[in-house]
Formats: sequence, structure tokens, C-alpha cells
Amino acid sequence: MRKARLPLRPGRRPRPRAALGGDPHGGRQDAQSGDSEVGGGRDPHPVDALSEVPRPDASVDRGRQSDLRGEAEARRAGDPGKKGALEPALDGEIAAELNRLLGAEGPASFDFGALERGLREGVLAAAAKILQQVLNADSSDQASADRPCACGRPARFAGRHDKWITTLFGRMRLSRAYYHCTGCGTGFYPRDREWGLEGSALSPGLTRLVGRVAAEVSFGSSSELLRELAGVAVDAKQVERSAEALGEAIARDEREQVLASSPTAGTMYLGLDGTGLPVRPAECAGRPGKQPDGSARTREVKLVQVWTASRPSPEGPVQREAGSVSYSAAVESVACADTERDLSAFAQRVEREAKRRGFDRAARQVVLGDGAAWIWNLVSEVFPRAIQIVDLFHARERLWKVAQERYGPDNELRGVWARRRCEELEAGPVEPVITALQALGGAEAAAAAGYFRNNRHRMRYATFRRMGLGVASGVVEAGCKQVVGARLKRSGMHWTVAGGNAILALRCCLLSGRFEDFWARREQAGNRLIVFSTTDPRAESAGPQGDPESKYVVGGR
Repeated sequence: MRKARLPLRPGRRPRPRAALGGDPHGGRQDAQSGDSEVGGGRDPHPVDALSEVPRPDASVDRGRQSDLRGEAEARRAGDPGKKGALEPALDGEIAAELNRLLGAEGPASFDFGALERGLREGVLAAAAKILQQVLNADSSDQASADRPCACGRPARFAGRHDKWITTLFGRMRLSRAYYHCTGCGTGFYPRDREWGLEGSALSPGLTRLVGRVAAEVSFGSSSELLRELAGVAVDAKQVERSAEALGEAIARDEREQVLASSPTAGTMYLGLDGTGLPVRPAECAGRPGKQPDGSARTREVKLVQVWTASRPSPEGPVQREAGSVSYSAAVESVACADTERDLSAFAQRVEREAKRRGFDRAARQVVLGDGAAWIWNLVSEVFPRAIQIVDLFHARERLWKVAQERYGPDNELRGVWARRRCEELEAGPVEPVITALQALGGAEAAAAAGYFRNNRHRMRYATFRRMGLGVASGVVEAGCKQVVGARLKRSGMHWTVAGGNAILALRCCLLSGRFEDFWARREQAGNRLIVFSTTDPRAESAGPQGDPESKYVVGGR
């Protein structure tokens, strides 16, 4: 067993599925309104519509690294472990469990559904039992009396310690060699580092699965799905801790791994937008906001997305190419002092995403956004040669808002006025629209007139269309709903900034088709990309009834 690797990994990429509604909460950040006691509440609407994580289009490069994944798959395929030694024992356990479930009467009379569930539980338990025996029979991790410590001094072997972990097969107890350094007073478990278990009570394979479901549905619903679909018990708080630790690792990886790509099209599009994230009161204390008392309840998530578009027919509209969109988002600032040399945190994020997709080297760069000043200030600094376009959706929306304010919702003149202004806007130039707004009068119309005046060079829609550019793809507007709203803005959810950013990183990674790349890099780095903070490395032992993760603190708590 000294050279055998037994990677605990989930199977094929799961198909997208609708999210389950509400989750039972216990102080979790994404606990939803209407939930009751811990582990018990149910939403009266059990199925919510939720965006799917699209399967990546193999023909579109969104900054993925297929060569890394290929190397990782090749390593796994060529290293089957001691298959011959495990098969007889596992076969015997399965046969015994099946005979027990069927009983003396055999298949003639049984509940087939109950048999399926029971056999799955038995098979998983048998696999966990046998795997635990095989792993614990190997003591090669204590082959030497000392190992080098991170401080540079030797760490001495100080015995073996047990650790309870949860795997895709269930809970199992692992025995690992412990090395302690008297020089710096710290210690470590070599096997935990090698197998990706350092500071974590979940196996790498189960961590992958937790990340996938927690990116799509709330932590409580994730716990339910894991139990129902995978037969593994992971409580909601453990899902939260593990998903956020994984998200933080993905966020670090996003900052550090920026491999420049060539443009995938002559014209490439980049969209910028922002949306509010509901946060806990401490996260917005003292910040001005839109509440009646001037306070804030949200922090702004800023999102960058890159995509390509084409015109299927000569007379048809420009349409986004399927599978071409990639996302990156976080609660980050765009402010930057004039004396600072570096770009703001979000501007750096935009620059990284542009490099990954080759947008920065595209022959024609197009940036779409609403009329927010921070967007165009950032674009002018980072992409000075880009064509700037106010998304037509936002411009139309502003005109309808003015009509609503002036005429009311039930007056026919509201629709007549708004439709006429929209026609003028698309025909161009924008000056007739500004004149009509000034003639209308009122505070809302005056503010809108300034909006159109300041952005008139970004609203030359007829000219942009003659150039073959998309002006209202819907990608920008849908991006915030897809990335943020569908997962982090459900009723009753309140996040820490650190926790929200972790789930945003996880969700963007999946939606952009980069999840496999991250895990390939994680394997190459020796399973060390995910970092949990812990107090005493020798305090990890916990019996089956204990909470082996109770001391881990991740995700900003």
C-alpha cells in the first residue's frame, strides 16, 4: 500500500437540476425566511427556479486549462491502487448485505425501493470499513524519526493520532503519524498534507461534491441533497464551513493563476455591473445607504463578464455565443487614490479576467454597462481603446421610469411617450430624446436628461449596429441575476463579506467552466490549496459522536 493512491473523488459532472427551496438554519448566512428549527424547517414552496450551471462548450475557450486536467486524469487512470486486494473483501461484504436485506423469502416479496436504499447504505458502509482497514494498515508515513519543519528545524516523530473524517463512503477513522517541532512549537501530520486532509474533516472527493451543491443551493438544501442523492450525512454548518473554505481557496487561485490567452474572436465583449448583497448589520455599520434613515443593508457586488457574439444571419441581431460567458465577482472597491500606483482591487480583477480571455488583445474591444460613472472611469483607464456602449436595456428602462413618474401606471400616455422616445433613441442621434425630457419637466426627467447627455457618445445605437456590434445582448443584466441573485439574494439571507465573496468565487468558477482546472492545480500542488485555520494540530481526534470541525474557523466568522 506504500505506493498506492486511493483518491476519493465524485463521479462524472452532475447534470444541472432545479434547486430545492428553503433550508433549515442555525445562524447560517444563507438561512432563508420562513425556516423553522435547526434541521427541521421546510419552505412552503419546496422547489424554486434556479439558474443552471451550464456544461462548458468544448469549442469555446473561457480561460480553461485542458492540458492540466488531462495530466491529472492520466495520473489517476494509471494508478488504480491495490484493486485485486480490495475486490474480494468488498464483494463478500456486498453479497452478505444483499442476503440480509432479501431475507429468507428472497426476491419474491420485498420493497424494491427500500432494498435499493438499504443496499446503498450497506455498500457504502462496507467500502468505508474496508478502506479504513487498508489505509490504517500502512504506517509508511512514520518511516523516518524526523522530518523538516516549515521553520527549517527538524520535527520529531511524536506518535500516531486518530482522526475522524467524512468521505463519499461515510465516516471513517484514520491513524496518522504526528511530528512535533520543539523549535517553533508546532506540529503536522504528513499524511494529512499528502491526502488533502489538513485541517479538514471532509475528504477531497466529498469537498468537491459539497462545493458543487453549495454553489447552487443553500447550505441546508445542500445537506439534504447530499444525504438523499449521495447517501452521505454532512450537516448544514459543516457544508457552510467547507464550501467557504473551498471558495476562499478558489479566490486565492483566481488571483494567482492568470494565464494569458489569445482572443477567440475578432470582436470581444466585456460587461460590468453591480448589485446589492444582503449582509449582516456589522458589515454595513456606518455606511450610507438607501434606507429611509440613510443607513445601508447591503454591500455592492461588482461583476465583470467576458463573452463573444456573432450574427447568425446577415439581417438578424447579434447574439451571444452559447457557452462563451465567463464571470468574476466580489464585494470590492473601485476607489483608488490618485497617489497610488496600483489599480483598485476590482480594476485588477477586471484586468485579470480580460487577460485570461484574451480580451485585452482583441482586435476590437467592446464594453457594455449602465450609466454608472465608476464603470466608465475604470474602462477609460484599463481599456482606453475600447468602444463604450450603454446597454440599450438600461437606456430604455430609464425612459420608461420617467414616463411612469410623469403619467402614472394607468395612463395611456405613459406607453405612447416611452415608446416614441425609445424609437428616437435607437434611430439616433440622442439629442431629440434629451429635448423631449427637458420639455417634460420634473425632477426625474431632469435627472434623466443629464444621464443621456453625459452618455450620448455611448448611445449611438444605429451607428453601433451598422458596425455589426451588439448593443443589448441581455448578458450584462442577466449576469448579476445568474451569479448573485439566484444563490445569494434569496429571502432572509444575510452574509458576511468574507463568506459572500467565498461563495461568489465558487459560483463564478463553476459557471465559467474552471472547476476542473482548479482541482487539477490542487493535485499538482499536493492538495495544499485549501487552507483551514485550526488551533492545536493534536486536538483533532473526535469520536463518532463528536464534532470534528467545531474548532475550525473559516469564512469570516
